[in-house]
Amino acid sequence: MSGRGRLAVSGVLATLLAACSLLPLVERAGWLPQTAFLLAAVAGAGALARRAPLPRPLTVLAQLVLALLLLTWTFARGQAVAWVLPGPDAFREFAMLLSEGGQDVGNYAIPAPLTPGIRLMLVGGVLVIGLLVDALAVTYRAAAPAGLPLLALYSVAAGLDQGASRWPWFLLAAVGYLLLLLAEGRDRLSRWGRIFSGAAPAPSRLGAGLETGGGRATAPLRTGRRIGAVTLGIAVLLPAALPSLGDGLFTGRQGAGGSGPGGATITTVNPLVSLQNSLNQPENQEVLSYRTNAEDTGDLYLRIVALDQFDGTSWKSSERPIRPVPAELPPPPGLSSEIATTRVETTVSASDSYRQSWLPMPYPATGVEIDGRWSFEPEGRTLVGNRRQTTRGADYRVSHLLVEPTAAQLAAAGPPPEDVRREYTEVPDSLPGVVASTAREITAGAATDYDRAVRLQDWFAVDGGFVYDTQVDAGSGSAAIARFLERKEGFCVHFSFSMAAMARTLGIPARVAVGFTPGTPNADGVMSVGLRDAHAWPELYFEGVGWVRFEPTPSRGTAPDYTVPETPADSGTAPEEPEPAESDTPEAAPSERADCPPQEQALGECEVPPADAAGGTGGGGPPLRTLLLSAGAALLLLGLPLLPAVWRSRTRARRLAAAEREPRGVAGEGGEDGEDPRITAEGVLAAWRELIDSAWDHGFPPDDAQTPRRAADRVVTAAGLDAVTAESVRRIATAVEQVLYAPVPRRVPGIAGDVRRVRAALHASAGRGARLRARFAPRSAVRVVWALSRRRVALAERWHTARRAAAVRLARRVPGRQQG
Repeated sequence: MSGRGRLAVSGVLATLLAACSLLPLVERAGWLPQTAFLLAAVAGAGALARRAPLPRPLTVLAQLVLALLLLTWTFARGQAVAWVLPGPDAFREFAMLLSEGGQDVGNYAIPAPLTPGIRLMLVGGVLVIGLLVDALAVTYRAAAPAGLPLLALYSVAAGLDQGASRWPWFLLAAVGYLLLLLAEGRDRLSRWGRIFSGAAPAPSRLGAGLETGGGRATAPLRTGRRIGAVTLGIAVLLPAALPSLGDGLFTGRQGAGGSGPGGATITTVNPLVSLQNSLNQPENQEVLSYRTNAEDTGDLYLRIVALDQFDGTSWKSSERPIRPVPAELPPPPGLSSEIATTRVETTVSASDSYRQSWLPMPYPATGVEIDGRWSFEPEGRTLVGNRRQTTRGADYRVSHLLVEPTAAQLAAAGPPPEDVRREYTEVPDSLPGVVASTAREITAGAATDYDRAVRLQDWFAVDGGFVYDTQVDAGSGSAAIARFLERKEGFCVHFSFSMAAMARTLGIPARVAVGFTPGTPNADGVMSVGLRDAHAWPELYFEGVGWVRFEPTPSRGTAPDYTVPETPADSGTAPEEPEPAESDTPEAAPSERADCPPQEQALGECEVPPADAAGGTGGGGPPLRTLLLSAGAALLLLGLPLLPAVWRSRTRARRLAAAEREPRGVAGEGGEDGEDPRITAEGVLAAWRELIDSAWDHGFPPDDAQTPRRAADRVVTAAGLDAVTAESVRRIATAVEQVLYAPVPRRVPGIAGDVRRVRAALHASAGRGARLRARFAPRSAVRVVWALSRRRVALAERWHTARRAAAVRLARRVPGRQQG
């Protein structure tokens, strides 16, 4: 096997070993053999292209096109032309699969099921990494930098699954990378000699026959070791800095959690990513169970987190400081001793399938007994896990209060503290004006904030004609609430978000809480909470009472006693029995397609149009965007192979124009009739470069060791040119010698016509395949890469010179440094 063959095999093996780190993320490993087959096919295509040989950029392009065809055949053959050629429908299918894969990553806990979207992300991602490794290590013979894409592959896997048993996968990835470095070292030894900067012969101004070697010698092995050490070091340290991704709030870990007690902080992502998916589960899988000594569980909502930041598009949780969990939690904010409360004890058990970083608790909790690494966030009064601590299998006991304010007490509440009012009544400028105007219209005539809050709740839950539906499309962006108010269809996210936003426009402090409704009682008295009990509700602040729950979502949960008009204000009786949870009735089946990000899917803002629809009511934006992207990608794929031909055509035109340029008269300079010798030399050298490159394009590469005359004879003999054409070649070579050696070069008329004659003869004498290659894949296009390489080396030399000069200047300023 050749050196490049060993490198190609080592590149495929290194990529597959690094891809093994993705195996714990999904339930089945069937994607890995499929990926290995596609990787082998792409690597084989690269070997054939290099053997042809094609220029290196075209080799990479050919592999990229083959990878796209293979992915099309694997994932979108039904939408492709002849099963492999991607068209607009195929690209639309890819977009849908990737969108679904992104949602699945956010919705499923690890290990996730191998859905089509996740399979495409795994196979396509590893295939792209393998192509990069093959291009760097084999095509460009730079195996050390090939460790960077391998590092990226391993780091993504480590960031998604921050388990304690990552070292076997890291070891496999490191072994694959070291095998690649060893294969490159063996290939270098087999070729002998040192590797010079520039990666290719540095052509002189002639481009053939008079080449001069040059370039500063580097130490490739030392450089490779350095890059390898940096790569392996980053691979060890980077996973610790990456957040945990891909776990839903209700079905897995969430990417939040403090790093420890004290001055640490907690930053949460949008925790509603998987709420809609949880409500649409075909089975109400139990996630929690609890026992409580409360006489009535109707108000016993298990609260997870409070969302207090509103940007006009969604509600999110703020970055807050956390501290160790105290033995007794501080009193809830705003609650006075005049409000009736009942102390309750609740014991909760989390199932093994429920893993996330926030601890579901009744609000307000006064004490928590739980094992593990947990911290307390005072503002939201929630517990968050540290260092990958989750609720999986947790058993804990919560002491909490049932706060029982009366309607009169809420109506008599004074103004909130200034800091609470300022933070929790803020609304963005992008919020549509219809939100505030609708809130004022609904609450017109209300005397107190309490009356306004009750009117808002009743309008959503009873009087406004709203329909509860988990499969709605309420649009996206800052106008989402306005669309919801217009269409009047949504689920708990829409109702809670809208009521909280409208309350803020009325000057009432508001936020959104996320958690679970009380659940369903079992025969043994244990309450069972399932995925479809996931819920969101607004909390409004009233001074003297604190944060108060409201329930604007129709047919979900129970309305609090203090918001029901029929309940007397001074009644201390318990509320009527809670309605059976909606979890007993299967919800609508989840959408099969969702062409939007997971965050918007969580809000129900993704409409799945019928297959024959041209667009939805929200406009033809997404389909048109997908179509434009598909057309752009198709044009890019078609245009990239033509770039070498376009560059070659423009270069030829420029050179021939220089050869045809008439020398202008210059007073006092030697030359025929006062001609400028610089113009003559420029035209002759341009014609010579075009002659050499035309011969190279037709299969006669330049020989750097030959003089111009010997190079011309070689072209004439190798191409079998006739006498007239041979004379044109020799005339150009003689002109080059005049430029190089004569004191004053003479102008050679008609030299551009000689070049055209020679090129036509070369084209006529070549076979059909050679003519096509000379036109569409000219070998001389590699000069672009050489030019970039020379520029890179020049910049590096300039940088090193500047650094040495700066060091010398510094040493002169500080005499003591000269002794160091």
